Amino acid sequence: MSKENFYNDISKAIVNLDEKKAIEYANKAVREKMKLLEVIEKGFAAGIRKVGDLWEEGEFFLPELMRGAQIMQNCLDLIIPYLHDASEKISHGVVVIATIEGDIHSIGKTIVATLLRAYGYDVFDLGADVPVEKIVEEAIEKNADIIGISALLTTTMTGQKKVIELLREKNLANRFKVILGGAPVTNTWVEECSADGFAENAIGAVRLVKSLLDK
Repeated sequence: MSKENFYNDISKAIVNLDEKKAIEYANKAVREKMKLLEVIEKGFAAGIRKVGDLWEEGEFFLPELMRGAQIMQNCLDLIIPYLHDASEKISHGVVVIATIEGDIHSIGKTIVATLLRAYGYDVFDLGADVPVEKIVEEAIEKNADIIGISALLTTTMTGQKKVIELLREKNLANRFKVILGGAPVTNTWVEECSADGFAENAIGAVRLVKSLLDK
């Protein structure tokens, strides 16, 4: 079997949500000492991108989107320990993500975190109801590139703004890109907060993170 056919088979396994085959291919790649980053990018990442496309086209729904991302994450968990070479760096960037203090909604944020991991980002999910100070501390400690702050309630949205204000107070405003999420978030609110963007859904969040880190 050619490498291209193998990558296509991996991609199909992800799109078909066939975890058994996807795991089998991940183990084969490790066992046969293939170029693992190439396997990830041309096989698994290509598959999850197709899953994202199908979701946007209405062919897949949220459960399929989540399932595809989880299958890919399980495969990456098998492969990543074998990326010995320092040049074989899986992470495309570091993201610290949290739902702001006073807000216990976490499903949307968890979906974004799972998909970002599936796309190769190093994600630290702090959970829900996270204080402003904790988000900033973790971003500094983890040397984050992006801070993602979710708020599902209009009453907790001000916490998103407070994170950016605290970064300014600490002279860290230029160190991190800050993105916002949640049903009540709008472009107007993003501008008012001086944030770097927002996304209406998980795939949009992945694209936003990629565009900010590619600049």
